[in-house]
Amino acid sequence: MLDFGLTLIFSQVFLFIAAHYSENACVYDTTSANFPNIKKVMRNLETIKQASLITAIKTPYLTNGDIDLACYDDLVEQQIAAGVDGIIVGGTTGEGQLMNWEEHLMLIAHSVSKFSDRLLIVGNTGSNNTREAIKATQYGFATGMDAALQINPYYGRTSLAGVKEHFNRLLDIGPAFIYNVAGRTGQDLTPDIIEPLAKHENFIGVKECGGNERIAHYEQQGIACWSGNDDEAHDARHIHNAHGVISVTSNIIPGLFRQLMDEQNDALNAKLQPLMGWLFCEPNPIAINTALMMTGAVNPVFRLPYVPLTSAQQEIGLGYINELDVADIVGEKAQLLDEKDVILR
Repeated sequence: MLDFGLTLIFSQVFLFIAAHYSENACVYDTTSANFPNIKKVMRNLETIKQASLITAIKTPYLTNGDIDLACYDDLVEQQIAAGVDGIIVGGTTGEGQLMNWEEHLMLIAHSVSKFSDRLLIVGNTGSNNTREAIKATQYGFATGMDAALQINPYYGRTSLAGVKEHFNRLLDIGPAFIYNVAGRTGQDLTPDIIEPLAKHENFIGVKECGGNERIAHYEQQGIACWSGNDDEAHDARHIHNAHGVISVTSNIIPGLFRQLMDEQNDALNAKLQPLMGWLFCEPNPIAINTALMMTGAVNPVFRLPYVPLTSAQQEIGLGYINELDVADIVGEKAQLLDEKDVILR
């Protein structure tokens, strides 16, 4: 029943994609990966590994709660202008967990169609349901994404043998970053799990939230790592040899984060630490959502269960944001949100 339902959903998605993104509005065979009119620049694993700054891009909303594609495009254009190498589409920051699969896969396809010639497109097609993750990943690659972001099964956790089988099935489909965030999954992906997976031909590397000591351990073995902790990313890159970062903070200061990845700059890193800490004062993506609303970059629309930071919390962030040059910020000078303007959907 599940597989049949997903097939119907994905078929509807690709009818939508064919109508909106092909040059001649013809309907493609949704059982294959043949989408010739979705413009795509193919990238191999070595090219993907050169990406040092990947933004876990925010998904903005219209006042009715639907995805605001015009605003999304503007956010991505600002990332490109700042020199960001790639984006994660529909990750935790992008609230893939609050999307249905039609929205999720549409946004990946839209990102490929609009930006794949200028940006690495990584689709978050992971799930704690292996069959669902397989289907989503197949369709994500069919639309032309460069790589997938895959997570170990959360909430309904499995054995270590089950985790390894889950990832191997997904790696068989195409290039993937493995995401280790034990604070969300409740299960740490330790080296005894990652090291065998790293031998798979489609293994790109790890988004590692387990700290810089582990990143250094992996990089010494030739296993590519991207820091998943913004506050540690500068040192991960320049001291512990990380390939880069998959960042939340770069949503609002992409150019400054580009500087942190390009050159060791202890002074800039220290200056930005309070802002990075504030952006994680509540579970992500609450603070980055609030911040981008405070700068007017996106509409003040939340999808529940997320709600804005309190006025007291906003006051703290206001100082951190406005001490920066407005040219370095996505949006304008920050202001406190007016509670009556905030929409919860």
